[in-house]
Amino acid sequence: MRRVRPAVASVLIAADGGSWGAPTTFVGVTRRSSTPDMGRLLVSCPDRPGIVAAVSRFLFEHGANIAESGQYSTDPEDGRFFLRVVFHRAGLQAMRDELDQRFAAEVGRPLGMEWSFADPGVPKRAAIMVSRYDHCLLDLLWRARREELDLDVGLVISNHPDLAAEVRAFGVPYVHIPATRETRPEAERRQIELLAGNFDLIILARYMQILSADFLDAVAVPVINIHHSFLPSFAGAGPHARARDRGVKLIGATAHYATEDLDEGPIIEQDVVRVTHRDSAEELERRGADVERTVLARAVQWHCEDRVVRDGERTVVF
Repeated sequence: MRRVRPAVASVLIAADGGSWGAPTTFVGVTRRSSTPDMGRLLVSCPDRPGIVAAVSRFLFEHGANIAESGQYSTDPEDGRFFLRVVFHRAGLQAMRDELDQRFAAEVGRPLGMEWSFADPGVPKRAAIMVSRYDHCLLDLLWRARREELDLDVGLVISNHPDLAAEVRAFGVPYVHIPATRETRPEAERRQIELLAGNFDLIILARYMQILSADFLDAVAVPVINIHHSFLPSFAGAGPHARARDRGVKLIGATAHYATEDLDEGPIIEQDVVRVTHRDSAEELERRGADVERTVLARAVQWHCEDRVVRDGERTVVF
């Protein structure tokens, strides 16, 4: 149950943001300061009487004290049940694997559960993918540096070289991997070499390329995407100008888990702001960028705090 981080791939970042292939290492993980011996438990299973009692009794019998608990059932009859528990157990660091094994035998498997234990003291290791828009990228880097996000950003990958200097100022490696429709297979191969096995989370901070199912399978970690809420009405180039021409009164953003259908994955967070006929297309774009920043930051933080559980095509967020 205790997560052991894999050895991180080596890469040397060139002055122009490219990669040279001689070895060095990514920036190391910084462990967040927190109360020792805390744990998080996420559970989903078919609903039935006694689930909360079984989990609570297990934690009590193994010396744990519940500090926070949230639960939800899609339907009390034949629904699906979701539970998030934060607990403290003295000496937990030394028995995390044993606790997971005991939970599996005593509670998890008998009740048909899907579950995961997490260590709140270890920030999620993340890579960010971006194209030319910098607002979401720089906001995430700034929040992570201030520890407003429980996130350790180890790498930024872009299909353009434009943002290399800004990212390097945060001490984060920047790798430029050009990607076009014709070169996408080779680009994804290079991206997978850097990402697979090295990160807990990938964030698309306005990465304007479609990801293949093979890529998502290979990286094998959640991928969070952000897009403006005009989709699908104003997909493609110049959405703010076209939205203004249609007289829209609300603009916003949606953060969701990416799937092969890039903009149709389970939604984590959304928000909107009101606009009027007086707002120019440039003002719509500026206000839309503000919403995108905050929506993506909230979605990333909730994921990093293990508050999000996928339920088919939607999510449960505690």
